[in-house]
Amino acid sequence: MHYKRILLKLSGEALMGERQYGIDPKRLAEYAEEIKSVTDQGIEVAIVIGGGNIFRGVAGASKGMDRVQGDHMGMLATVINGLALQSALEDGGIQTRLQSAIKINEVAEPFIRRKAIRHLEKGRVVIFGGGTGNPYFTTDSAAVLRAIEIHADVILKGTRVDGIYTADPEKDKKATKFDYITFEDVIKKGLKVMDTTAFTLSQENELPIIVFDMNTPGNLLKVVTGEKVGTKVNL
Repeated sequence: MHYKRILLKLSGEALMGERQYGIDPKRLAEYAEEIKSVTDQGIEVAIVIGGGNIFRGVAGASKGMDRVQGDHMGMLATVINGLALQSALEDGGIQTRLQSAIKINEVAEPFIRRKAIRHLEKGRVVIFGGGTGNPYFTTDSAAVLRAIEIHADVILKGTRVDGIYTADPEKDKKATKFDYITFEDVIKKGLKVMDTTAFTLSQENELPIIVFDMNTPGNLLKVVTGEKVGTKVNL
């Protein structure tokens, strides 16, 4: 295996499947199957999910809501998504733990770094909910932070496009894909991979990011086994 411990970042919108909002059970089951194919190979998997399918703090703030209040609602949305994914994974026979950056002891463990690492070493999937626990920070920042804390080998950002392009491939048919790109080139070219805070944190800690299409069956396993799938961002 190319990687021993990975952090998988999924957007909340990815869980909508064909729906306009909320959670699609079919998409959850597909993701659980993809993740199981990786854990069956002995790879340790941690996951961070966004909450955009339920609520976005930034969107709420743009309509007059207090930003901090909105971000707290967004954090709770990530916990709801985490619970849904935990259920789907456990239905597939995968032992899973949900840890939250905000204390909701009845539904999730509090985030404790050493405990999270121990779960991973025992072969359990660990889902990190609640973002960083702080307003003004995205779940991309949470993903990078948790990846660094648990000593993940790589961040795998599962999206609906198969990598990083010169422009948005859904809008520009002439956009070309990068197989490999440096952190510096991403910044120079003004490409959108993650928000600036998350991206800089990843760069400073020399943590590679792979952007790939999570919706193509088998892609996750291909990435962790070192096949050329998606785009790799490295130093």
